[in-house]
Amino acid sequence: MMPILNKNLSRQWSRIGQRGIYGQSLLSLANDNTNIFAISADLGNSSGLDRFKQSFPERFINIGIAEQNMIGFSSGLSTLGYNVFVSSFAPFITMRACEQVRMNLGYMQSNVKIVAIGSGLSMGFLGNSHFGIEDISIVRSIPNIPIICPCDCFEVYKSLEALSNYQGPAFLRLTGGSPASSIYKEDYEFEIGKSITLKEGKDILILSHGSILSNVIKASEKLEDNYSISCHIENVHTLNPIDDKIFSIIKQYQTIITIEEHSIIGGLSSIISDSLLSFKNDVSNHIKINLPDSFLKSGTYEQLLEKYSLSSDKIYSRIVHEYIETNN
Repeated sequence: MMPILNKNLSRQWSRIGQRGIYGQSLLSLANDNTNIFAISADLGNSSGLDRFKQSFPERFINIGIAEQNMIGFSSGLSTLGYNVFVSSFAPFITMRACEQVRMNLGYMQSNVKIVAIGSGLSMGFLGNSHFGIEDISIVRSIPNIPIICPCDCFEVYKSLEALSNYQGPAFLRLTGGSPASSIYKEDYEFEIGKSITLKEGKDILILSHGSILSNVIKASEKLEDNYSISCHIENVHTLNPIDDKIFSIIKQYQTIITIEEHSIIGGLSSIISDSLLSFKNDVSNHIKINLPDSFLKSGTYEQLLEKYSLSSDKIYSRIVHEYIETNN
């Protein structure tokens, strides 16, 4: 039975975080869709799939720490008619299994959904081996794979619901820790490839995705309170294909800001920069708030967001500095 998305459920799910909600949501969807199959690279319990495993043992496989085998096996399984969801930590399922993702999913267009858990900085204590800060860039370079980056637990569910009805490969990027911040408090329209306006504003346009959108919203509220800077915030939950609507919105602003928990190379800021050149849009100021092109330090998730300028206060300070400096 599908859950009713409301304020109480939003509060409950936010305590669990995106990774745990992935398993719960897939269980809910699998109750009604017998074609859903879940495969884990030895992370079933920590990705919330323990109840899926108990409820549907015939549709769950722990493949072990063998991501390359997992992708190839899943591609074969999809030929039997299953809609296969495979999950592991972001760097392992994108880098270690890159060739299999490219050939078995992108090229063959197998009906397999890659779920990258612990993407961005959320595996902070385990360091660079577990950071997923280049995953969008890698998957984006492979044709035929939509990339979806939910901003909260409700959007994880909405993404999975859409993907359960989607034929072909896709990449779902889960970020943040637990408890997680909530953006949505009730049901809403979600469509792969269609961005969502979270806030109307007239001065600057902010494009962002993933769990740090909650920090972006807090920063925008502070900008409005302290400097009367009015921000338009767009939730770009799908990076491939990106919504053409965004480029119509961009034409209305002289300053756009892209904010993301990903390397400056190959993510949202690169997509926007490349597209602006293609469309020859006249935007005088594009501020990019990303992770640097370097290996990073270890720490808690909150420590790393602060260190790499993705906390709400650091986002606020960066915009004040660059926007006011640009306009004075």
